[in-house]
Amino acid sequence: MRQRFSPARLLASASLVAMVAISLGGCTAMSKLSDITGSTGSKAEAAPSDPARAVEVYGERYRANPKDAEAALGYGEALRANGQRAQAAAVLEQATIANPGNKLLLAQYGRALSDNGNFQQAFDVLSKAHSPDNPDWRLLSVQGTALDQLGRHEEARSYYASALKIAPGDPGVLSNLGLSYMLSRDLPKAEEALRQAYASPRASSRVRQNLGLVVGLQGRFAEAETIVKADLPPDQAAANVAYLKDMLNRSEGPRGAPKRTPVASLSQSD
Repeated sequence: MRQRFSPARLLASASLVAMVAISLGGCTAMSKLSDITGSTGSKAEAAPSDPARAVEVYGERYRANPKDAEAALGYGEALRANGQRAQAAAVLEQATIANPGNKLLLAQYGRALSDNGNFQQAFDVLSKAHSPDNPDWRLLSVQGTALDQLGRHEEARSYYASALKIAPGDPGVLSNLGLSYMLSRDLPKAEEALRQAYASPRASSRVRQNLGLVVGLQGRFAEAETIVKADLPPDQAAANVAYLKDMLNRSEGPRGAPKRTPVASLSQSD
C-alpha cells in the first residue's frame, strides 16, 4: 500500500475530529497526583489510584476551601484523569485567579486547556508557567503539542529541541517530535524520531503504536504489525493490531474522499 497525502491542511478541523486519544497497552490515566500536590505543601497524602475516588476525595477538600492551591491542583488533576475535562479546566481557571502567579496551577490549567482543544490559550497559559531562564522541559513538550495542533509544526519542533536539550533522549518528547514530522508528511524523519523513542527502556505503549502507525503509513504493514504486537500478551497484541488497522483505514478515507494522515495521540509528558 503506497500512501498518497492530500495537500489539504492536516489540522483543518477546529475540533480535531481526526484526533485519536486512544492509548493501548495499559497506559494509566492517572498522573502522579501525590507528586503534584506534594510539591505545594506538607499536607499531601497518597492519591487514590481510582480516578473516580480521587475526584471524590479531592473534590471534598476543594469545596471546603476553593482558594486552597493544593486542593485545586489535586481536584483538577483528578477530574482530568476521570475524563471530566471541561470541569477540570473550570476548577483550575478559578484556582489561578485565586492564586495569581502560582506556576504549578498555571501548568495544570494549561494542560487542561490543551485537553479541551483550546490550544492557543493553552500555549499562552503554559508560557506563564515557566520562564526562559528556568524552563520546564515537560511544559516545553506540551507547548510543542499545542503548536502542532495549530499547524505550526516548525515552531513546535523548536520546543521539542529545547526540551531534549534538558532531557536528552526522553521517549515522550521524541515521540511528539516524530508525530510532528508525520503531521507535515515527512514520514522518514517521523520514523527516525520514533525509533529513537522506541529504543528507550522508558518508552510507553503509546510510542510503540505511534511507530507502528508511521511504518504502516509507508506501506510496510507486516513490519508495522510486528512492532505493535511484539512481546505482548495475545489479547493486547490483537488490540494493538486492530488499532493499527483502524488508523490506516482512516488514512484511506471513504471512497472518492481525499486521503489524510490520521493523528495519533500526542503525549504531554505528564
